[in-house]
Amino acid sequence: AHEHRHKFYRAPYFRKFRLVEKMTTLLGYWNIRGLGQPIRLLLEYTGTNYEEVRYGDEATPGWFAVKETLGLHFPNLPYYIAGDIKISQSNAVLRYIGEKNNLAGTTEQDRVTVMILENELMDFRNGFVQLCYNEQYNQEMRDKYIKDVKGGRLKRFSAFLADRDWIAAGGITFVDFAMYELLDHHVLFDNTILDEFPNLKAFLKRFQALPAIKSYLDSPKCIKQKVNAPFAKWSGPK
Repeated sequence: AHEHRHKFYRAPYFRKFRLVEKMTTLLGYWNIRGLGQPIRLLLEYTGTNYEEVRYGDEATPGWFAVKETLGLHFPNLPYYIAGDIKISQSNAVLRYIGEKNNLAGTTEQDRVTVMILENELMDFRNGFVQLCYNEQYNQEMRDKYIKDVKGGRLKRFSAFLADRDWIAAGGITFVDFAMYELLDHHVLFDNTILDEFPNLKAFLKRFQALPAIKSYLDSPKCIKQKVNAPFAKWSGPK
């Protein structure tokens, strides 16, 4: 829905870049956090050698100019390409990387938990995105959302996590990366939103302290504030 907002960029650079595509994992997404950041974090955590195409950068061709040339059955952003493996849809990409690296649950109960949270977190994200891109966005809507999400999803997530370190009892899984990103979006939106949920605040700090994650978050390649597209009514902290 947002593709027309991004101008096209010169194709010669992309032809040169596609030489890289054959050698390593390629992640394509807009130059924002959005749906791409959990995937970036997971790739960093797993030590995957990857390159990025960030559409919207001056050096990158326009998405419309290349979307039908990548061999994707359902062209969309984000996409993941590693040799013959070509995946679109963010949850599919996260799950693939998670399963490839044994981060999708080690017991049947954990795998069920991961499946549930994978979809619950997407619902959580969709509700927030609808607010952020709403043309009628105003302070009243913002206040209502904060009140509702604290009494609804955040309260449920807090109760579900209880005193565990990670979502699944057996250890960290790919859904923790989506959970972290969404909670961080909300803290950037309102820095007091987790004050009633100390276990969710602890979850954020625990995730940020993981060595590979800390290194990435501190690096210049990490997108820190551009949560949504620049034309969103709330795109991130100013």
